[in-house]
Amino acid sequence: MVHDPISVLDALMIALSGIVIVFLMLALLWGVIAVISRVMGVLEKHTAHPASVSAAAPAAAAPAAAPAPVPQVKLEGVSEVEAACVMAIVSHETGIPLDQLVFKSIKAV
Repeated sequence: MVHDPISVLDALMIALSGIVIVFLMLALLWGVIAVISRVMGVLEKHTAHPASVSAAAPAAAAPAAAPAPVPQVKLEGVSEVEAACVMAIVSHETGIPLDQLVFKSIKAV
C-alpha cells in the first residue's frame, strides 16, 4: 500500500498548523500562570495583613544568650595553619558558616 507523497502546499499547511497550535498552548500556559500568580498574590496579602498587625506591637526581646565556649580541636600530625585551611575549605564547600561547624579532631592521613 503505497501512498502518494504530500504536496509542498500541504506540507506547509501542516507545519503552519503545528506552529500555531504550539503558540496557542504557550499563550494558554502564560494565561494560567498569570492567573495563579495573581491569586497567590491576593492570598499572600490577606495572610500577611494579620501578621503585620501583630508585628506592630512587638514584645520585649529576650536577652541574647552568651556564645558557647569553643571546644578545642585535637590536631594529629597537622599544623594549626593546615587545620585552619581544612576548616575553611569544609565551611566553604558545605556552605555552613564556620561558627556552626564543630571539629573534634583533624589528623593527617
